[in-house]
Amino acid sequence: RCCSEKKGVNKIVSCAVFGDMKVITPEEALAIYHAGPEAVVKTICELSAKVCELSAMVEKLEKRLKELEDQVSRNSRNSSKPPSSDGFNKPNPKSRRESSGKQSGGQKGHEGHCLEAVENPDHVLEHPVEECEQCGHGLEDVPASEHERRQVFDLPPIKVEVTEHQAEIKTCSHCGHENKGCFPEGVSAPVQYGPGIKSLMVYLNTYQFIPYGRLQELMADVFSCSLSQGTLANTHQECAEHLGDAYEQIKAHICDSSVSQFDETGISIQGKLSWLHVAGTQDATAYMAHAKRGREAMDQMGILPGFKGTAVHDHWDSYFAYECAHALCNAHHLRELIFVSEQYHQAWAQEMIDCLLDIKTLVDEKKTMVDRLTAEEIAQFEQRYDRILGKGFLENPSPPPSESLRKKRGRKKQSKPKNLLDRLSEDKAETLAFMYDFNVPFDNNLAERDARMMKVQQKISGTFRGNNSVHDFCRIRSYISTIRKNSGNILEAIQAAFSGNPFIPWLQPIPINGS
Repeated sequence: RCCSEKKGVNKIVSCAVFGDMKVITPEEALAIYHAGPEAVVKTICELSAKVCELSAMVEKLEKRLKELEDQVSRNSRNSSKPPSSDGFNKPNPKSRRESSGKQSGGQKGHEGHCLEAVENPDHVLEHPVEECEQCGHGLEDVPASEHERRQVFDLPPIKVEVTEHQAEIKTCSHCGHENKGCFPEGVSAPVQYGPGIKSLMVYLNTYQFIPYGRLQELMADVFSCSLSQGTLANTHQECAEHLGDAYEQIKAHICDSSVSQFDETGISIQGKLSWLHVAGTQDATAYMAHAKRGREAMDQMGILPGFKGTAVHDHWDSYFAYECAHALCNAHHLRELIFVSEQYHQAWAQEMIDCLLDIKTLVDEKKTMVDRLTAEEIAQFEQRYDRILGKGFLENPSPPPSESLRKKRGRKKQSKPKNLLDRLSEDKAETLAFMYDFNVPFDNNLAERDARMMKVQQKISGTFRGNNSVHDFCRIRSYISTIRKNSGNILEAIQAAFSGNPFIPWLQPIPINGS
């Protein structure tokens, strides 16, 4: 009987610990109790071990669930993901700007703009009055007392003009030598396109991102001009060759600037992922495509290795390899702080958002009057910044040391709030660079806007078909973006490039749009 009871107790314990984890009934618990201290201790130890095992499993699953929730919750508003990745579930816009309370549209007292009549129209069409509309008397011989004017702005019939160059050929009557007149520079083939139409091809493809196929259709529909894709490709190659020196001068100008902004973004070349590197200032832009994202590409671009100013960028490690001053993009920080605030519900994140924006507001107000904040203002903001970080670190302590004997390479895995706190703490000077130097911007938006244009090109025109085409594109686009930043007329600038005299804004005056 004792053996039978003992086997029954072991069966109950085994079922409770290793089986389907059924709840032990009072009768079964009493049976274990009556089996003696040894059975009770064994049951408690085994149940305790199972509870610990399940607790570890729950903790692991909760951590994995949080990671998955974080992935699903990330969007263009609270992370560095592009807006195109939001799909149809775009987050509702939440502007950090306060409402002005004014209605949308033009405000009272706003000077409007409309189409205005010109003094000297190209054509004048008179509409005579032949008879009196009341009595029918003829008025052909009566001079008009005045005219009511109405002007119509429209395009003339569009057609390609053909200019034929004829070089005289004369034979000398004295010695019999045949002499030929000289054609103008650039007129080198029996039949060719001129700089005007070639500039338009380059403008429509490289600036307006019209792909070759649609550009062929446009030229045929608008100008009745049939072009092959080979002609378009050769035209772009010719333009890029003319811009070789201008491209190097643009890069040298950025390298010599006190503050320059840098970014990189993925592009597709022959269906493979490559990287577009961007360097820019308020008046210049340089692009370069490369298979690598890191320092190898940056060295080849040739700007950062000799740069001595302040480089504004995101937190990509490769930038910190260069011995120049650094400033981090706070637009990235704000998005990550929004994520921490909304997903982890940590109050310090919103406090840091308010702190950074308060500094920006004061800097924007003061920079029109002075060139720096006072030492007292800087100290107050630094203390506030450090105090907020302290709250964050209390809420996100460092993970405990691993119990595993095997040491893993690299950094220990941490939560996103802890990673952000470490960056804001270790790179405090780079984060607040805009506060110390008014020439340093709050964010890296200028470079990101320049890089965004490449994303637009990829969506409209698709992948590049070869390395030569993307390098030509980058050189031409660098020139066009630089001209645009200086309010220049792009078509005239491209024509100047085809003529062998591209515009360099800081070395010569350029045609201004609207002039």
